Amino acid sequence: MEATTEPIVIIDEERKAVIGELMRNVYLWMTAGLAITGIVAWLVANSPAALAFIFGSKVIFFGILIAELVFVIVLSMFIQKLSFFAAECLFTLYCALNGVSLSSIFLLYEISSIGQIFFVTAGAFAILAIIGTYTKKDLSRLGTFLIIALGGLIIASIVGLVMGRPESIWMSVIGVLIFAGLTVYDAQKIRLLMLDQETVNEGNMKLALLGALSLYLDFINLLLKLLSLFGKKK
Repeated sequence: MEATTEPIVIIDEERKAVIGELMRNVYLWMTAGLAITGIVAWLVANSPAALAFIFGSKVIFFGILIAELVFVIVLSMFIQKLSFFAAECLFTLYCALNGVSLSSIFLLYEISSIGQIFFVTAGAFAILAIIGTYTKKDLSRLGTFLIIALGGLIIASIVGLVMGRPESIWMSVIGVLIFAGLTVYDAQKIRLLMLDQETVNEGNMKLALLGALSLYLDFINLLLKLLSLFGKKK
């Protein structure tokens, strides 16, 4: 009986350069998105007129949330039909709008607490992303489970919001576990996707931008869940 061995995939230097460039772009866009969100959130939080305009009307506030959802859906489902410039603009607008809605955290939590938890989140995210990028274990089943769990968490959050109930500690803990797991899963999925690319072109640059959006969402949600658990309120 002959022993079976897995095929060895040899990646030449040119392919390595392509993969490296695409992966750098993923994390550069994610970082740029976080920077845009943070700057916008800070500016809005320090403008009484902007705060009154945004949070003084439920129509405007929920309109912003709906617009964010639309941008994510369009980018996720129709990015290949958009030009790369249009996709970049949508990504930038989404990050800016998210900054508007997240400006409330500067009103709820001490700025020092936000800074501390941001750096904790950044450190944890980096470790999780490295694990996801370099692990040899197939995480596809884990990803399916986490996406289902996330759907349940979103439904529970909506029900709590409608009924006027604050998020429980257990929901925040579960949220941290879900988004930590999704960070590992998304990092692996992006890496495997980039391994199939042979040249840098508009098509796979869009894929890199979409990967940046996934990791951006993981980071933001992980930050918010950690803030709800450990943030020092004003």
